[in-house]
Amino acid sequence: MITKDKVVAIKYVLTDKGGVILDETEGEPLEYLHGHRNLIPGIEKALEGHKEGDKFDAVIPPKDAYGEYDEELIIKVDRSVMGAGEPKVGMMARLLTDQGPMIARITEVNDKEVTFDANHEMAGKELHFAIEVVSVRPGTPEEIEAGSLHSGCGGSCGSCSGCH
Repeated sequence: MITKDKVVAIKYVLTDKGGVILDETEGEPLEYLHGHRNLIPGIEKALEGHKEGDKFDAVIPPKDAYGEYDEELIIKVDRSVMGAGEPKVGMMARLLTDQGPMIARITEVNDKEVTFDANHEMAGKELHFAIEVVSVRPGTPEEIEAGSLHSGCGGSCGSCSGCH
């Protein structure tokens, strides 16, 4: 049964309200340590108590996923303060703001300013998951202490970005 400190492997298909596929596991299932904030809160809550072999659907509201869309995270920057290179819509940038550094996507460019959106790309979206629990096992003491499965690999395992 899925509870805190269990290593869980799942396969999933993520769609929006209209059924458009936003993400899905391909090949190997996604494996994570449950109860350590390694997944969005709504998915961990939906998985709690399930067991190996369970298949179910879960609808996750924005507040339990990537948050509501926040208009205050739209940032306009005067082109005269931009560094070298030509900004293009879709490019990602690290902005230094009063609230600290933020990663943002360029959404508009004109002669005077560049508009950035620091919202997560799935902010404000209701997420629909079709989930299959592939396996559940106890976490090792090392995994539990680290709070994740890939601690210390520096991203070399290919399963994470080395952020843990």
